[in-house]
Amino acid sequence: MRYMIMVKATADSEAGAMPTRELMEAMMAYNEELVKAGIMKGGDGLQPSSKGVRVQFDGTKRSVVDGPFAETKELVAGYWLWECKSLDEAIAWVKRCPNPMPGPSEIEIRPIGDLADFGEVVTPETEATWRRLKSEIGDKG
Repeated sequence: MRYMIMVKATADSEAGAMPTRELMEAMMAYNEELVKAGIMKGGDGLQPSSKGVRVQFDGTKRSVVDGPFAETKELVAGYWLWECKSLDEAIAWVKRCPNPMPGPSEIEIRPIGDLADFGEVVTPETEATWRRLKSEIGDKG
């Protein structure tokens, strides 16, 4: 099962505070363990929301809202894409993670949906297109 592991933003990460050298080294060692175990399939840190935008949809209308965004606890500061046998395995790996922030922090684990999760709305044509697109981007999940 594939999971998205999201490191939630804090006031420090939104302010653009850089990790300490010790934290960076600890995270690289942790990432190395994940790769060696075949768990980590991708991941990166994200710039603060002040450098981003949101595109809002209302029917056919689109509007762009510049960051920063107010609810820091709802923002993501970084992510991993993992392949784990179960949610319990993903939880066990997250518990081994160095604290990603200087103070209290939170990491959210979310299963990645599969085309089958969309049920009856998926036609054979939709499925064929999805499989072709995934093949073109090299996604084996």
